[in-house]
Amino acid sequence: MRKVEWHTVTPDLVARELDTDLKKGLSDAEVTTRLERYGENRISTKKRQSSLVRFLLQFHQPLIYILLAATGVTLLLGEYLDAAVIFAVVLINSIIGYIQETKALKAIDALSKSMSTNSTVIRNGKQMMINSVKLVPGDIVMVQSGDKMPADLRLIKIKDLQVDESALTGESVAVEKSTELVDAEAIIGDRKNLGFATTMVTYGTGKGIVVSTGDRTEVGKINQSIATAEELDTPLTLKIKNFSRVLLWVILSLAGLILVVAYLNGESLANAFMVAVALMVGAIPEGLPAAVTIMLAIGVAQMAKRRAIIRKLVAVETLGSTNVICSDKTGTLTENQMTVQKIMAGGELFEITGIGYKPEGKVLFEGEEVRMDNKPALQSVLRGGVLCNDSRIKEVEGRWISEGDPTEAAMISAAEKAGIEDHYIDHYYPRIDEIPFQSENQYMATLHKHEKNILFMKGSLEAVLKACSYMADNTGQSASIDKIKVEKAAEDMASGGLRVLAFAVKEFDPSKTRVSHDDVKEGMIFIGLQAMIDPPRKEAINAVKLCQQAGIGVKMITGDHALTAATIAAQLGLRGKTENGRLKSLTGVELQKISDEELPGVAEEVSVFARVSPDQKLRLVKALQAKNKVVAMTGDGVNDGPALKQANIGIAMGMAGTEVAKDASDMILTDDNFASIEAAVEEGRGVLDNLTKFIVWTLPTNLGEALVILASIIFATRLPLAPVQILWINMTTAVLLGLMLTFEPKEPGIMDRPPTPVNKPILTIPLIFRTLLVGTLIMLAAFILFRYEISIGADLPKAQTVATTVFIVMEAFYLFNCRSLRRSIKEIGWFSNMWVYYGAFAMLVLQLIFIHTSFMNNLFHSAPIGLSSWVRIMLAGLALFLIVFVEKMIRRKFTGTEEF
Repeated sequence: MRKVEWHTVTPDLVARELDTDLKKGLSDAEVTTRLERYGENRISTKKRQSSLVRFLLQFHQPLIYILLAATGVTLLLGEYLDAAVIFAVVLINSIIGYIQETKALKAIDALSKSMSTNSTVIRNGKQMMINSVKLVPGDIVMVQSGDKMPADLRLIKIKDLQVDESALTGESVAVEKSTELVDAEAIIGDRKNLGFATTMVTYGTGKGIVVSTGDRTEVGKINQSIATAEELDTPLTLKIKNFSRVLLWVILSLAGLILVVAYLNGESLANAFMVAVALMVGAIPEGLPAAVTIMLAIGVAQMAKRRAIIRKLVAVETLGSTNVICSDKTGTLTENQMTVQKIMAGGELFEITGIGYKPEGKVLFEGEEVRMDNKPALQSVLRGGVLCNDSRIKEVEGRWISEGDPTEAAMISAAEKAGIEDHYIDHYYPRIDEIPFQSENQYMATLHKHEKNILFMKGSLEAVLKACSYMADNTGQSASIDKIKVEKAAEDMASGGLRVLAFAVKEFDPSKTRVSHDDVKEGMIFIGLQAMIDPPRKEAINAVKLCQQAGIGVKMITGDHALTAATIAAQLGLRGKTENGRLKSLTGVELQKISDEELPGVAEEVSVFARVSPDQKLRLVKALQAKNKVVAMTGDGVNDGPALKQANIGIAMGMAGTEVAKDASDMILTDDNFASIEAAVEEGRGVLDNLTKFIVWTLPTNLGEALVILASIIFATRLPLAPVQILWINMTTAVLLGLMLTFEPKEPGIMDRPPTPVNKPILTIPLIFRTLLVGTLIMLAAFILFRYEISIGADLPKAQTVATTVFIVMEAFYLFNCRSLRRSIKEIGWFSNMWVYYGAFAMLVLQLIFIHTSFMNNLFHSAPIGLSSWVRIMLAGLALFLIVFVEKMIRRKFTGTEEF
């Protein structure tokens, strides 16, 4: 089948192109042939890696290769216990990594399920019901209110057909469909002669030709975008990966050098290998992967308390580095509930407070609350909004929802805010006849029984004004109509992004029980306008302010109209490029004309993007990432799926979000509140701060271990630390000391500073200096005390135990220096994190077990040490604390910051 822009050709040409009969449909034989050619109407799923493969991939890391090599060498040398301990560390890290890896994405499954429905088709000249998966291009399909579009259709016949496409396009209200030709460049949301798979028919009936099935539908293309979106490394994991590569070559080079030097110094090859193994084990921060995983898991628990469910552990860290949030408008920044905000009645302009369908608010005139008994014209327009209406609102589990058209629901809510209850009105004004809304007429009318039967008319301003000969003044009496004034009022409302509906009324004799289009052609009395919008959440306004204050750009990317999007953006306080005093916005049509080379610059400057298609949302996210932005994308619809997956962190709405959006995301908001994103970013920054503190704390230990091995070679002495003792230091201190930094409270002003730059390395100049200083001090203390113990007659196990304890005690003292990278310990409070004291005490108890129990002596080649040795060790730890404390003071004095 050749590529055809179906929205640009007539139904007859579509039928000819697809070789189908508009009246009889396809024959059974032709359906069978096409099923073989095009396949079933379902979204294809991607084959996923097996659990075994995903587990084995945990070993696919440069530093793990070194540890595995060290395990093999120690096995060959007959050091079976050492080999077992080293491999156990590798295995534990791999198991933790496997557990933390998220389950495979379910987005494709969700899409497939969304298309598994029944459809009414015409085949062999007969109408029948079939499973939608058996649909093929050329099938003639019938749809009605409540149906889900089973495939992409070119509509050929409709009657008042309205379709909710919000999940696909982001359009906040149902789309009125048409069979007329559409311009070739029209984006998906403007192709009104097409029905799209998985969208919902909310009103009317329709008939269409299937033009695309399965992966070729618009929702199928979204599936392909989700499948091809890149799995991105988070900023911290990318930095750790780059750091690991550098460390790999440094370690291998040093190990090779030590092996040669030790052998040339007369050591046996076996001993030379053990020295090299000790250096490799010492230089690798074995506890880092486990510690990072545990710290992220704790961050997940903290975020859950703030209504943010983390699906992928790394999302916690990514939140801390986020510098751009791309947000869908409908249901994310806004309530996704149309709300009447302004009413013109009797020549006067009224404001309605309150947001959403919840009937709580006031009617104001010039800032003062209105007494309804003094405003008959206002009463009439509100009454018309309730009576000329086929919808209802109701409260379900504490949330007000609409049953029917959102604009009609908004009018019911507005009336109830004024004290006019819909069920009460229906009782006193029962409907006896109606003219249903038809797109070609642009109005709806209902006739109601009363003292005098009353006809209410609701519709577009053009259609209603055309029928009106008079208008109601502020006393409710008929007066000559000032159409220019009415049109100006409607224009002012529309320029503010509001959707405007006009109302008119006409009285009849009680004998009049039927109504026709002739009854509304003339003689109607214009009673007013109701203007509505899907308003921004109050919490979202504050959240946007806080995000921008924290250096995080907020961009609105929506399928809604440009004027509406710009209005909401202004109300939210979005910052960005302005044009003629207003925020500049770009439409999907304009985006199509911007090249991939130009787009990153444009995406960075502009904050509002309207009428965009799903592939354009994905393109915008990629453009921002090309500018080295860490992008968070929020959304709730199927159309948001590809961008959610491509973003560094995808954030889905838990209440209103589709399953596709949730499964493509890294994080789900349980309250659908944009403000929860700001809270999650704040938590993420706290977690990232504490992760950085952990890295600052742990690197000097590994440097010190490597340096002490080098010193033993240079001075031709026995190893101060055995490989298993190095592993003991690295693993136990990471858990009992380093992890206590997880509980450091968030520092004041955490949302007043900009995000951490993506290109900022782990090892900044100040950190390199601190690492060298502390690593050297630890090495000197351990080596000197080891040599001292040997000189006074201690055996090797005892001297090595002293060296091991030096490392642990000095790490404990250094831990207190790492509690803040920006403030002194006096400023943050000595006792603001009691966990560091609990951890230090637990580490001391465990070290005493390591020293004084025979089982641990046999396992780790340790031995008991005396009180005098403990005194020297403690003095070394205290000296380290004081030296680093002074170094921080000096650096802060001359640079004005402690930040790394």
